[in-house]
Amino acid sequence: MTAYSYYPGCSLHSTGREFDASVTAVFRALKIDLVELEDWNCCGASSAHSVDRDLSLALPARNLALAQAAGRDVIMPCAACYNRHRTAEHELQSTAERRRRIEATADFEYRPSVHVRALIEVLYDTVGPQALRELVVRDLRGLPVVAYYGCLLVRPPQVTGFDHAEHPTKMGELLGALGAEARPWGDATECCGGGLTLTQPNVARRLVTRLAERAREAGAQAIVTSCPLCQVNLEMRQSGRAERLPIFYISELVGLALGLEESKAWWRMHLIDPRPLLRGVGLMARQAAG
Repeated sequence: MTAYSYYPGCSLHSTGREFDASVTAVFRALKIDLVELEDWNCCGASSAHSVDRDLSLALPARNLALAQAAGRDVIMPCAACYNRHRTAEHELQSTAERRRRIEATADFEYRPSVHVRALIEVLYDTVGPQALRELVVRDLRGLPVVAYYGCLLVRPPQVTGFDHAEHPTKMGELLGALGAEARPWGDATECCGGGLTLTQPNVARRLVTRLAERAREAGAQAIVTSCPLCQVNLEMRQSGRAERLPIFYISELVGLALGLEESKAWWRMHLIDPRPLLRGVGLMARQAAG
């Protein structure tokens, strides 16, 4: 059985519990073992780097030390956690002086033996769209969505190394493998204002509302993301006269397509109930029948 270390981060143990539940259920179904890092700490997203640069690197570096000791690549479902740990990884490999400073603060000796992996990266590169397609028992046909990456999963490209910083395609291909209609749109990597949701909520509301409008223009009835900060912000900050769009985690739709019974519990945790949409396109009915 393939095994990874698993870093849920703070959000997946609090506001993003359905993300954690869907990720762990999906990987069980895929027969990929996730071993949660013991004694992991907060990565410092999203404010530590604006307060103390050295500390903002030492926080994720400590988790890298734990993953290094475990001897497995580590999966980070949260885009913000992924970004901070990839940044630490990048800095540790940049110069000897930078590496020594981070090692001294985090009290470990870095070895590039394990790597930080994003959820989408593992689903796409390790499992693969074709293999996922063959496992589908509940086709998501008739569900028009847009794939939303946000800022932190893909930028800066020299740090994240994602497939394309402006026009990534992996999530859309995964959704297509599940049978969903992944609509093309130009706002997949635009900021939702998640970092401003408490300090400047009006700005965040304007950014989110614009994203929802653009998603509707693309013909989508829901937005799919892999970031708990984006997901909750997109659910909370939609305004205007139009009906609010449900916001799914990519792992939730994978679980739904794989026929996982656990998915019934995930929808209740959403601030925008996705069940009317799922019933409207026949997916809830197919779920009950299965």
